[in-house]
Amino acid sequence: MSIPSATPPATPSADAGSARPGQIMAREIAEQPAVLQRVLDEGAPHILGVARAIAARGPRFVLLTARGTSDNAALYAKYLVEVVLGRPAGLTSMSTTTVYGAEPDLRDCLVIAVSQSGGSPDLVASTRSAREAGAITLAVTNNAGSPLAAVSEYHIDVLAGPEKALPATKTYTAELLSLYLLVEGLRGSDGGAARVVPELASSLLARREEVRALAQRYRFAQRLVLTSRGYGYPTAREAALKLMETTYIPALAFSGADLLHGPLAMVDSASPVIAVVPDGRGGDALRPVLERLRGQGADLAVIGQRDQVDTAPAGFVLPGGVAEEVQPILEILPLQLLAHEVTVARGQDPDAPRALAKVTETH
Repeated sequence: MSIPSATPPATPSADAGSARPGQIMAREIAEQPAVLQRVLDEGAPHILGVARAIAARGPRFVLLTARGTSDNAALYAKYLVEVVLGRPAGLTSMSTTTVYGAEPDLRDCLVIAVSQSGGSPDLVASTRSAREAGAITLAVTNNAGSPLAAVSEYHIDVLAGPEKALPATKTYTAELLSLYLLVEGLRGSDGGAARVVPELASSLLARREEVRALAQRYRFAQRLVLTSRGYGYPTAREAALKLMETTYIPALAFSGADLLHGPLAMVDSASPVIAVVPDGRGGDALRPVLERLRGQGADLAVIGQRDQVDTAPAGFVLPGGVAEEVQPILEILPLQLLAHEVTVARGQDPDAPRALAKVTETH
């Protein structure tokens, strides 16, 4: 099935002779339904083959290595590994090997390094060290010719195509879908629950006007708080990152459980809160947090199901009937649009945030 890209916005230009602010990011956001369909049609056979080869070696636990946006994709994979596979999983601290020279015993461990570019020196170095320490190593990148792919035993190309805007959008959702298919393959499934994602993504991105109206709430915001539980928590973190790097608004992301352990004290009627409410156990666990936020008079917007959106001052309704494990691929889409729209409304260009580079070389 061919999934068309959603139409990019007609953002007014500050200078009639120049490119529209955010034009590149908008185009790449709009490409996501087609990218997701490509992962399912062209990427899935290879991903499932890699999963079978790794499963045959029986790794006992999984470590995930990443930075930035890819770190949020890795956190999503951590939930999948622990919930779906019932295996222990963790996020690595690369400096333990690259700075401190630690030499952990990684036999029977699967180390998954996630990176759009596959070029960050610390990712490459830590993955090489992991392989030398006996780990099964897998790189998940958008660059099959990258140094990270070269030092890893296995590689998965997320097939997102060139991404030119500095804020990562299509590579993030392509990573999520690729990691979902990988975990499903590790347990002997074909990940059929994700087949609905490209079409639903297209319908969500077509609702840009709803997001543009929501964006006006945050045009002059001084701070934002985002929260969720379970599979939605990586979405809250990624949304906070997108908002910070494009709008420059400080955006803090908390698990709903952590929010109750102190940070809730800073929330009042002048503190906008965006809650990502999954349809499932994560959303059920978040309900007490939403009640506390309402009780404090928080300026609350809900990204979730109709029943929760209707009880908040603002929000965006997500489609129902989608497996909770794949909902993060859809949840992030209106929040990517929100980051774009708030940035443009504030007179800034989301294509090129200040002080950022596409490949961040950490050591």
